[in-house]
Amino acid sequence: MSTIDTSIDPKPTGSAAILAAEHSAPHPLILYGGWFCPFVQRTWIVLTEKCIPYQYIEINPYKKAPEFIALNPRGLVPTLAVPSSQTSGSSGEGQTQALYESNIVCEYLDEEYRGEVKFGPSLLPGTSYERARCKLWMDHISSKIVPSFYKLLQHTPEKAYLLDEAREQLHAGIKTLTREMKEEESGPWFLGDTFTMVDVCLAPWAKRLWLIDHYKPGGCGFPEKGEAGEEEEVWRRWRLWLDAILHRESVLKTSSSDEMYIDVYRRYAEDTTSSLVGQATRKGERLP
Repeated sequence: MSTIDTSIDPKPTGSAAILAAEHSAPHPLILYGGWFCPFVQRTWIVLTEKCIPYQYIEINPYKKAPEFIALNPRGLVPTLAVPSSQTSGSSGEGQTQALYESNIVCEYLDEEYRGEVKFGPSLLPGTSYERARCKLWMDHISSKIVPSFYKLLQHTPEKAYLLDEAREQLHAGIKTLTREMKEEESGPWFLGDTFTMVDVCLAPWAKRLWLIDHYKPGGCGFPEKGEAGEEEEVWRRWRLWLDAILHRESVLKTSSSDEMYIDVYRRYAEDTTSSLVGQATRKGERLP
């Protein structure tokens, strides 16, 4: 299986290629990413939203260079190389330390780059309660919606569960989140008119939902307008959010060409991927 995954195209395309080129010059803050990885896109969206200067370095996580492993022994992307000026207890001037896990990296960037006009507004609310509430729903996205996305995409006829069961699990996670969104009159985002980390957290998978439509009979199966019965309102609110996120500039800028995703995600659709996410999905385990 590993020979399949190592054939992934080595660089971003489309809008993401332009953004990567704009951030190719050396910089103390470095994002090591893989263009196809939705966890990387989370971090890339935050960097873009907040206008943070950084260097982007493309990594194929299936062909890990020794220097990268030395920085992050887990060998996963995104990995953020943080300059010593931003860390305490650094072992020396000019050395870097690494952060990983996409939501943790995103929260670090939001906290570290705040309070200056040149950086974009905070992506978490100002009150302790609202911040905690956003983190609660970020966890729901990561623990419920994202795993159900892969479970549906990786379904094959040999699976012990039915395709419709996987689809309903995805629907359930989305509807639970959507019911917590502010009324649509206040704006399309989770908190209405304010774009937050909750929106960032789900954005990369929202961008990839069409791949389920492409690969699986019946696709995502979201009800069309007027066909949701008693759940019409929740699905209308979902469509409002989904349309807004798919047109968000930071999401568009950090996305490669659609045809490139088709090639990469075939590995998931055929359940032949050797990625840690794919392996965890097969076993019903928590995603890495």
